[in-house]
Amino acid sequence: MKLIASKITIPTETPLICRQGLLDTLRENLESCHTTVINGRAGAGKTMLAVDFVQRHVGLAAWYKVDAPDISLPVFMEYLVASVASVRPGFGRQTLERLARSHEKGREEGGGEFDVAGLAEAYVYDLERLAEPLVLVIDDLHLIYDAVWVAPFLHHLLPLLPAETHMLILGRGLPPAPIWLLRSKQRLFVINEHMLAFTQTEAEELFSSYGLDAEEARLALEQTGGRASGLHAAAIRAFLDLEAQASL
Repeated sequence: MKLIASKITIPTETPLICRQGLLDTLRENLESCHTTVINGRAGAGKTMLAVDFVQRHVGLAAWYKVDAPDISLPVFMEYLVASVASVRPGFGRQTLERLARSHEKGREEGGGEFDVAGLAEAYVYDLERLAEPLVLVIDDLHLIYDAVWVAPFLHHLLPLLPAETHMLILGRGLPPAPIWLLRSKQRLFVINEHMLAFTQTEAEELFSSYGLDAEEARLALEQTGGRASGLHAAAIRAFLDLEAQASL
């Protein structure tokens, strides 16, 4: 299968402002839990927060942008391996071998089922062999939540993640897995849409980058509820209006 390189490449876009409070939370999570879920609707600022975090992270980081066709388990696993292999060549031998054996067994038995638990365990084994800290971002995972294998795969994978690995899951909903059990054991942290909302200070900093004042930021914050995409759109409109007035 030919992989699309952009899906396993960390985005290069740089956020206009630093969301220090959320970045601090993510850094703390590296020590206190194994998985962070950033949950919010489109435009809430999930991806840009993750991009800023991995760009500032001093250790190893890998990225996997999920698309709808990745609902196929073999496709998902190949990209999940390739994301880490893009920064550590040779990664994933155990996982790929297990995937090939599982696929062959399924063909011999006349079915298409895969050993989901075995694949999760093989991937954990490969992560353990890295022997170095890793932040692995899986963006837009919600696109494949309906796949029957997603819940059992996460159910087996997340509790087994090595202490040196932190998985950052981005999506428009919580993963369909028993995550509350992991949360109660302090192995998983959820950053929800309410937490993603811009504060007054952050809104003022954003508007200031466009040469706009704090009052304009306050009004936009009230109108948008602090949603990232709405605030950025309001700032751009206000900036363009300011430029138009200056040209008169």
